[in-house]
Amino acid sequence: MASTTPIDTPPPAPRVHRPSGTSTGRAGDKIFSGLSKGSGILLLVVMAAIAGFLTYRAVIAISKDEGNFLTTFDWNPSANPPVFGIAVLLVGTIVSSIIAMAIAVPIAVGIALFISHYAPRRLAAPLAYVVDLLAAVPSIVYGIWGALFLVPYLDGLNLWLDHYFAWTYLFDQTQPGVARNMLTVGILLAIMILPIVTSVSREVFLQVPKMNEEAALALGATRWEVIRLSVLPFGRSGVISASMLGLGRALGETIAVATVLSPSYLISLHVLDPGGGTFAQNIVAKFDEANELGRDALIASGLVLFILTLLVNGAARLIIARRKEYSGANA
Repeated sequence: MASTTPIDTPPPAPRVHRPSGTSTGRAGDKIFSGLSKGSGILLLVVMAAIAGFLTYRAVIAISKDEGNFLTTFDWNPSANPPVFGIAVLLVGTIVSSIIAMAIAVPIAVGIALFISHYAPRRLAAPLAYVVDLLAAVPSIVYGIWGALFLVPYLDGLNLWLDHYFAWTYLFDQTQPGVARNMLTVGILLAIMILPIVTSVSREVFLQVPKMNEEAALALGATRWEVIRLSVLPFGRSGVISASMLGLGRALGETIAVATVLSPSYLISLHVLDPGGGTFAQNIVAKFDEANELGRDALIASGLVLFILTLLVNGAARLIIARRKEYSGANA
């Protein structure tokens, strides 16, 4: 009679003896979920409260404005009757931010790629540390540096641009003077947002799956082809997010812009001419001397900046969502 061997069965798992009153972990999950939802709701409540306050004070100011709030060039809420508008401020804010983004984003992406894919490790680590450190420099430091160093040394650049590119109308300098103009503001803002865009883009590029890069190299791609075919498509949404983060700072920058700009209430697309203005610069320059109506008018301009920032962030989210859907459809 053939002998049978018993089938080995795993030993039963030891029972864990928990002290009485100890949670199994489900209560912790519920608490964490409640805190997360509460934080999200609290953020919406805070934003709604800010929007409500700005709207209430803006309605008071606009109801007493004898000019058109959207198209008037002047800003004189203390006059009798009061006349003020945001036309110059809106154009100046958008123009300076576009100049800053046009300068900062390509340079930031190049620096991020150099740190993440080209620089030796001994150089990449300290360079990344310096970039992160520059992102924490206060605005007033950039403003003082811009007023004492950047403005005097940009006179030569203004003359050069006017001499060779005046035909573009944009760089036609019709009012020669000190370089306290929108181009100077745009360059200063570009320097300020450069570390932010670089830091976020670098972290995104470092998250690219190594298998994608190794597969491209195995097919004979050069390093630039690897970056163009693997790194940049993967990090495009991250670069867009970083750019919008930098744009948010450029739109709302106050002290640095007020330090280097000679404000005026004339709209001119000649970016080399002195003058112009932005929402944040006008608020910080006029708030102390403003009366009650003047402060309400400044709050109304702040509401426009608030809406503009929300629109920019919303557009960025839509672009990122579209790209994710497109990438998922092509996968």
